[in-house]
Amino acid sequence: MSSGLEDGIAPGRDAVLPAPHKFEKRLQTSSPVHRKPAIMQEPVLVLNATFEPINVTAVRRAMVLLLKGVAQAEETNPTEVHATSRTMKVPSVIRLLAYRHIPQQTRALSRKNILLRDRNTCQFCGNIFPTAELTLDHVVPRSRGGRSSWENLVACCYQCNNRKGDRTPEEAGIKLARRPRPFTLYTSRQLMRLLGYRDDKWRKYLFY
Repeated sequence: MSSGLEDGIAPGRDAVLPAPHKFEKRLQTSSPVHRKPAIMQEPVLVLNATFEPINVTAVRRAMVLLLKGVAQAEETNPTEVHATSRTMKVPSVIRLLAYRHIPQQTRALSRKNILLRDRNTCQFCGNIFPTAELTLDHVVPRSRGGRSSWENLVACCYQCNNRKGDRTPEEAGIKLARRPRPFTLYTSRQLMRLLGYRDDKWRKYLFY
């Protein structure tokens, strides 16, 4: 059945970056009007001070880190962004200036992160869906003692969720595409590589 989990309900942070800042409200693009809403949400690869890839964030968040002086741009795109009296190119890859220790588990348990781990793919029928058309399913139902954990929650379309009901996959006659696992740094890097196909500038940092 659907888990009822919402984004960010669990303690902990999935980002190892400094908190948002007032600079974020001052950023405006100098790109054509039709690109303004989209460009600030484009993905930016975040490197540790050692050039190790550790996260993916949005352009807006990356610009905040640059303006606060805690990161520097390693790769940029042609589009420019105006921040107060400064004009800066949109970053594609940024690097933190101070080394940050990355714990083994860096992602909070949330609906958003479960869907990200499972790549918006229903773990029963194998089809890819928009986020709004997916829910979370407890592999072992809560009525049987199943916990809301990385190992017991999977992305699931509504049709498969209704088909499975309050049963185990075996009882419902369906199979899991893969065993659910915690969202580790390895998982994050795999997703970074997938996103990296969109931007050639990322590849030398992702060990292609």
